[in-house]
Amino acid sequence: MNVAYYVLAIAAGLGITLQTTLNGQLAKGVGGDSVAAALFSFTAGAVCLCIYALMRGGIAASLAAIPAQPLWSLLGGLLGASALLSYVVLAPKIGLSALLGLAIAGQIVSSLVIDHFGLMGALERPVSPIKLAGAVVMLAGLAIALFGDRWSAVFSH
Repeated sequence: MNVAYYVLAIAAGLGITLQTTLNGQLAKGVGGDSVAAALFSFTAGAVCLCIYALMRGGIAASLAAIPAQPLWSLLGGLLGASALLSYVVLAPKIGLSALLGLAIAGQIVSSLVIDHFGLMGALERPVSPIKLAGAVVMLAGLAIALFGDRWSAVFSH
């Protein structure tokens, strides 16, 4: 295992939280228009990726290969835009910790299913009972983080 990959994964998670916060501020700055904020944010990201791809070179070969790809493989962009929009809309309504905790819960469940069955070309990694127990513990932790104050208030009376 390369520790750098784990550090990068943590940094990506930190980036998602920061991105969600910044996009919420952008939505406020453009008159509360969540769709416009998501569009501007997504466009800025696309421009940065375009510049990086051009600097690396070889983009023409990649573009030429796109028509040969299955249509479903391009849904990642649609899902990314939808996630970004949902983050901008939901963050002010349910808060960052609830939003990202629930998003992570969805990621945990879907990643276990994708890994276990090797869906969409992913490497098949069977879910062992210990992995499943770890996921349950993480989800239980999320439930405590989301509802712990309410439960504490109920049980303290």
